[in-house]
Amino acid sequence: MKKSINQSTLTIILNGLSILALLFMGLALFGNSHIRDLLNTANAERYDLTYNANRFMNGSAYLTNEVRAFAATGEQQHYDNYMMEVNELKNRDIGVAAMQEIGITEDEQAMIDEMSSLSNELVPLEEESMKMVQNGDRENAIAYVYGKDYSTAITKINSLKEQFLSALDTRTIARIDDLNYQAGFIRKTMLITLIIIAFIQFAIMFVTNRRVLRPVIAVRDQMGEISKGNLSANFALKSNTSEIGMLVESIHETKRELKKYIQDIDDKLAKMAEGTMDLTIGDDYRGEFLPIQNAMRQILDSLNQALSQISITADQVSDESRQMASDAEVLSSGTVRQASAVEELSASIQDIYGQVDRTSKDADTASQHSAEAAKQLQICCQKMEALTNAMNDISEASHQIGGIIKTIEDISFQTNILALNASVEAARAGEAGKGFAIVAGEVQNLANKSSVSAQDIAELIENSMKLVEYGSSLTEETTESISAVVSSAQESSTMIERIAESAISQSHSLQQITQGMEQISEVVQTNASTAQESAKLARDLQNQAEGLKVSVHRFRLRR
Repeated sequence: MKKSINQSTLTIILNGLSILALLFMGLALFGNSHIRDLLNTANAERYDLTYNANRFMNGSAYLTNEVRAFAATGEQQHYDNYMMEVNELKNRDIGVAAMQEIGITEDEQAMIDEMSSLSNELVPLEEESMKMVQNGDRENAIAYVYGKDYSTAITKINSLKEQFLSALDTRTIARIDDLNYQAGFIRKTMLITLIIIAFIQFAIMFVTNRRVLRPVIAVRDQMGEISKGNLSANFALKSNTSEIGMLVESIHETKRELKKYIQDIDDKLAKMAEGTMDLTIGDDYRGEFLPIQNAMRQILDSLNQALSQISITADQVSDESRQMASDAEVLSSGTVRQASAVEELSASIQDIYGQVDRTSKDADTASQHSAEAAKQLQICCQKMEALTNAMNDISEASHQIGGIIKTIEDISFQTNILALNASVEAARAGEAGKGFAIVAGEVQNLANKSSVSAQDIAELIENSMKLVEYGSSLTEETTESISAVVSSAQESSTMIERIAESAISQSHSLQQITQGMEQISEVVQTNASTAQESAKLARDLQNQAEGLKVSVHRFRLRR
């Protein structure tokens, strides 16, 4: 990683320099203020020194002028002015004291002392002169104050005054000039400091803008792109050892990690979408991404477990649906055959019903004939001539009855066979065939009864035919046996009535059997349709189970 000075360190350095420059600027301002105070003080002292020096010098000149005026005019006022200055005003002493208080050099003090000494030397001359004026000797007094000694002393004093003022002015001006120079230097220093501060501030602005604001804006924009999910946005900043550089490195690392996580998740999900479930989720996720890795691992484990169970179930469903389809096909085929058999049985029962109905009608006719025969036997004594015809009729009727009995036995035999078949089919039908089994049993009982009755009738018919044959051969014995014949005829009539009743009962039973068979036929037809529909659904279920099996086997699961 490229080494670079930290923004915080650079900012601290620049801000420290700026603070130092500001402190120096404050000191310069304080120094300038102090120099200005000193300059004002120096100007005031110069004025006061000059004022008090002039006061000192003017006091001396004032005394000289008043002495000379008093000597020249003799006026008392000048004398009083002189004495007031010496005794009360004392401007010379006050001026010297003021200058000493302000501050004067030793040379200046020496010149003051010399001027004071010269002035003090003139005082006796001035007092002498004023005494001369008071004594009326004004000429000598004038000569005294305007004399050579006095004028020489005054000239020396004035010379010393000029030297003192010149020295005082030179010194104070030099002091003021020095303070002005210092003030100018401080002002220049302040200007240079301001320029340095401005440069430092410009450098801070430049550094802040270039090394802080611009990277921060770039980081803000990059984080905005990352928040939108755009991890491929260009990020030109390079990482370094500075704070911003470390932040840039963190962003680059974040993008790399996010891309790695997203690529890994996309790869895993793509393989899962392709059916590859035997994947292994690694342990290279970090931080808040660990729950995602754990969730992916749990999802993959759950999918493997669920799809494995679905695969096993699909195999079982496929096998069971295949078996169900095969059973449904068998059931459908058997149901169709059963429906066909039931239809045939129903048709046979319809035929039997027709035959039994005809038998019932024939039995009714036979009953009528038997009744007629009984009547004929009752009047046989009266109509012996018609006995032969009647016997022939009886013989023919007996033969017809024999044929009917044969038919009844055939019907009974067929009915018994049909009843047995119906019982077998009812047993196959299970719960749905219980009622039909009962009906088949009743039909079988009726068939057995019909068979027994037919046998009985056959025996009776055979006896009747024997009797008829015997009656034919023994016509002469007809009268004797007429009563027996009448009795037999009555019994035959009774038997025929029973046969008729049995035939009628069989007709009703067969009608019920026909209705039951029709119901059974409807049920069987419904079962056949349901079985075919079930077979179709079983085939569809098998196809769907095979499709589910193929779909599940598309996934490559863990073993």
